[in-house]
Amino acid sequence: MASIRKKKGSKYWFAAYYREDGSRTQTSTRTTDRKEALRIANDLEDAHQRRATEGQMRRVLSNLNERLAGQPLASATLKEFVAQWLVRKKGEIKPVTYASYRGASEEFVEMTPAKANMGIQYVTVADVAAYRNRCAEKASAKTANNKLKIIRVLFQTAWRDGFVTENVASKVEILTEEDSNRRPFTLPELQRAFAVADGEWRGMMLAGLYTGQRLKDVASLRRTCIDLQKMTLSLRTSKTDRHQEIPIAAPLGKYFAGLEAGDDPRSPIFPESFKLLQKDGHVSRLSQQFYEILVTAGLAVERLSKNEKKGVGRDGKRQRSELTFHSLRHTATSLLKNAGVSASVVQDIIGHDSAEMSRHYTHIDEAAKRVAMSHLPDVTATVIL
Repeated sequence: MASIRKKKGSKYWFAAYYREDGSRTQTSTRTTDRKEALRIANDLEDAHQRRATEGQMRRVLSNLNERLAGQPLASATLKEFVAQWLVRKKGEIKPVTYASYRGASEEFVEMTPAKANMGIQYVTVADVAAYRNRCAEKASAKTANNKLKIIRVLFQTAWRDGFVTENVASKVEILTEEDSNRRPFTLPELQRAFAVADGEWRGMMLAGLYTGQRLKDVASLRRTCIDLQKMTLSLRTSKTDRHQEIPIAAPLGKYFAGLEAGDDPRSPIFPESFKLLQKDGHVSRLSQQFYEILVTAGLAVERLSKNEKKGVGRDGKRQRSELTFHSLRHTATSLLKNAGVSASVVQDIIGHDSAEMSRHYTHIDEAAKRVAMSHLPDVTATVIL
C-alpha cells in the first residue's frame, strides 16, 4: 500500500510505493499538500501495478500492427518523448524559444510524476489542466497560457508521429488573463531610479530608455554596436530577429563616450550583466537586480522572503510590480508620442514583436528618427531625490 513521509531538509512529501517488480521505492511528490501527496503516491503505485499488464497488451498490439502495417506501434514514456522532442526542436527554433520550450516541457514532466515513466498515451486532459492551474498559482494566467501552448505543440508532435491518438492538450482551455498593471515611468520616477542606480545599471537604464529595447538586448550590446561618429546604435533583436538602426540620443551618447576604451571591439558594453546573461540564458536575475533598484528608489515594495505559510517564495505566486525594465520601453514610446512624433517613426525606433509589422516601417528616414530622438528629455540633467 502506498504511503507518504517527510524527509529531513525537504519541505515536500515523499511517496513510498511498490513498483511492478515488487520492489519498494520512494520519490518526491513536489508538493507540500498532504492530501495531494497521498493521491500522487497512490497514482504512482497503481500506475506501476498496471504497467506489466499494459506493457504486455501493447506488445501484442504492436506485433499485430507490425504484421498488418509493416511497422510496430510508436512507443515512448512521457519523459523519453519530451527528451526526444527537445533534441529535435533545438535545431528548429531560436535559442530563446528553445529555452521556453525546454523549461515548460521539463516542468510538465516534473509536475506530472505519476505519468512521467508511463507511456505518453496515458497522459490525460486532466493532467494537462492540473499543470496549467499550478502554473497559474505560481505566476500569472498569461504565463500559464504560454506554457500550455508549448505543451499543445508537444502533444501535436506526439500525435503526428503516432505516439498518441489525440492531442489532449488542445482540449484544455486558455485561462482568462488579468489586465496588466504595467505602466510607463513618470519623469520624476525615472530621475529617482537613476539617482540610486550604480555601476553599469545606470548605463543599462539609459540604453533601455533611449533605445526602447528589451533587457536581454540591452545586456547583450557589444562595442561593435556603437558608432559614436555617426551617433548610431545597431543591433539585431533577440525576440524578432529584426535589425535595428537607432540614432543615439545625447544623454546616452555622453554615457558611451565616457566608457573606457577597450582592445577588443566585440567586448560587451555592460560586462557584468552580459556575463550573468550568458551564464543563466535568461534575464531573471537581471530583472531582480532592477527590481531592487526600484525598491531602493521607493518605487516598489520589497518582496517577501521565502515563507511557506504565506505561500510566497519559489512555490508561491510572484508579487507583480507595475514598473519593470520593460516599462522603459513603454516610457520611450509614450514620450515620443506625447512629443508629436508620428506612429510610424516611433514604431521603427522601438521595433515590433511582429516581423510582418516591422516590414511596413523599414524605410523611415534616418533624419526623421534623429529629430524624434531629440524630443526625449534628459533624465540625467536634474535629479529629484
